Amino acid sequence: MNRSLALLGVLVLLVAAGCGGGKKSTANTTTSGSSSGKKIKVGLVTDVGGLNDRGFNHLSYVGLLRAQRELGVGQRVYQAKSSQEYLPNLSAFARGGYDLTIGVGFTEADAIDAVATNFPASKFAVVDVSQTEEKHKPANLLGLLFKEQETGYLVGYLAGLEEKRLPGKDIIGSVGGQKQPPVDRFIAGYQAGARAADPGITTLNAYSEDWNDQAKCKQIALNQIEQGAGVIFQVASGCGLGALDAAKEQNVWGIGVDADQSFLGPHILTSAVKRVDTAVFDAIKLVADGKFKGGNIVFGLKDNGVAVGKISPKVPKSEVAKVMQIRADIISGKIKNIPTTLK
Repeated sequence: MNRSLALLGVLVLLVAAGCGGGKKSTANTTTSGSSSGKKIKVGLVTDVGGLNDRGFNHLSYVGLLRAQRELGVGQRVYQAKSSQEYLPNLSAFARGGYDLTIGVGFTEADAIDAVATNFPASKFAVVDVSQTEEKHKPANLLGLLFKEQETGYLVGYLAGLEEKRLPGKDIIGSVGGQKQPPVDRFIAGYQAGARAADPGITTLNAYSEDWNDQAKCKQIALNQIEQGAGVIFQVASGCGLGALDAAKEQNVWGIGVDADQSFLGPHILTSAVKRVDTAVFDAIKLVADGKFKGGNIVFGLKDNGVAVGKISPKVPKSEVAKVMQIRADIISGKIKNIPTTLK
């Protein structure tokens, strides 16, 4: 799951004018044989965060590139500048005869529901959206879901241990992009894990209502740090990088999200890893193998769908051992009913 800065640099170059005002990769769409011998094309529609968010959308593209490399599929990407571009971008792939169209993110829920309903002969997958909760529940739509609360619990537990060990009041913060189910699953687990490690801890949370503007997330994080937060967890895509920058400036811990963001510097305590790349690859492989069907697939700790990223070497080994034990307890079922919603 380690993500290289070199790949991120390449991704910045892979944009050009696309359908509906969005942007698409400059790589030509190619169609090659898959592992099953079937020739397929896959289209990917990012949310407004774009491919260079160093997390969520970037990971979806990593999964797509893996499918191109290992399964020989053709691929094309449209990057949306606004939510108004989701519908035309998704529709363009369906009209173009693509074998699978993938939407990335909860904000595309309505658009992909509409397009999948209008193109019943096409196949669709969407990250972070439940097919069974869509308005039309299209039979040709596969929802790719995650137990974000499990990895949130683990990074929160570590944050609680750190706050308990260090001097001063025990306070942690989190910055969400928008109040959406996957975002709240991360944060609800984070708060629950912190309280399990340190029952007297205070938890702060706020939403930027933005996925791109780093200044907004940075200001929220600075406000929480001013209130005493010694750890800041970002769940806001590219905007959240501003929150982590605030943590760096104020010499407190930052926790990354989706990708392992330890490459940002020694101020990163750990990251709540969400293997979007694995989910995207698995969905494509189902099509390549002729096994695709609508419904949902849920990825959790047990099947390595979520994880904890690299933990800072500054953390005592005893704390790391405790976190690993909590991980084992979640997988075994000893720890259950981790909260998934926030009050």
